[in-house]
Amino acid sequence: MEYDHMMDGDFKEDFGPKIQVSAADNIHVDFELSNVDLSLANSLRRVMHAEVPTIAIDLVEIEANTSVLADEFISHRLGLIPLDSSEIDQLNYSRDCDCDQHCGRCSVTLTLHAKCTSDEVMKVYARDLVVGYDRPNSHIGNPVITDPDGLGSLICKLRKDQELKLTCIAKKGIAKEHAKWSPTSAIGFEYDPHNNLHHLDLWYEVNPQDEWPKSKYAELEEPLAKPEDFDYDAVPSRFYFEVEGIGNIQSDAIILEGVKELQRKLAGLIHGLGETDGMNGEYDGPRSPDAMDASAGYIDQGYTTPYGNPGGASAWGGGATAYGTTPYGNSGSSGWS
Repeated sequence: MEYDHMMDGDFKEDFGPKIQVSAADNIHVDFELSNVDLSLANSLRRVMHAEVPTIAIDLVEIEANTSVLADEFISHRLGLIPLDSSEIDQLNYSRDCDCDQHCGRCSVTLTLHAKCTSDEVMKVYARDLVVGYDRPNSHIGNPVITDPDGLGSLICKLRKDQELKLTCIAKKGIAKEHAKWSPTSAIGFEYDPHNNLHHLDLWYEVNPQDEWPKSKYAELEEPLAKPEDFDYDAVPSRFYFEVEGIGNIQSDAIILEGVKELQRKLAGLIHGLGETDGMNGEYDGPRSPDAMDASAGYIDQGYTTPYGNPGGASAWGGGATAYGTTPYGNSGSSGWS
């Protein structure tokens, strides 16, 4: 009797997705995802980059602006300031909120009032934004400040007697709508560092080994011993990610939120396919008749409409058109005689 390795008690360690973190801090995280398909790994990358929700300034009401920058220019700069998006689930989307425009359940209000009264150039930073109290928690919406001086992003510069006064409304969103809601600045994605699968055609002049240096992940995999050992049916199973955040969400939280969002998408797909009788229920939607199976109950002879009317009848009854006559002038009769 042949031994089936699938029955090994340790087979659970060899199957199913695996994540191994190699480096992590508040901004960066490097990890390896294995035992998954290329499409799933790329889906996770796309979801982390574009569908993890954050909060960013979306509306700006400028009361006074005598700086050299136009209102639209300052508004754009304000929208790109990263805001603390921890526990973002406590904030509703504006489109899902019951309020008219915005409220403390779906937005955070920030104000700014700066005026230069000296001969020196006055610099206005993100730290000068004052966050309102009507918000889900005490940290969401705070400007992210990571520089050693504690200043944050530079908004504008003012000379003597120049003034900037405005009110900002920050809302929840995703980077698929606008890049200002992106939780990451970049996501590195790599697999097959030795190009064993020949997915890349490396252009070179003399020696590809010298002109295309190997990545740091080349030490984790073995190259092909001989070119003739190439397997046309081989598929990648180890993927290397380098996630670089911008400080509004912890780097590990970006991965977790990306996995959760991918799960929600798959759950919605399963629910949509089996919403009638459960996940394993029969599909009750429109389908093409199977000409090879005449005994199928849903097959008709082709002369009835989905509304129960005979195929030769219109929605207004008989064979008439919406105006009571056919295009040939005969009421309810065929155009041919």
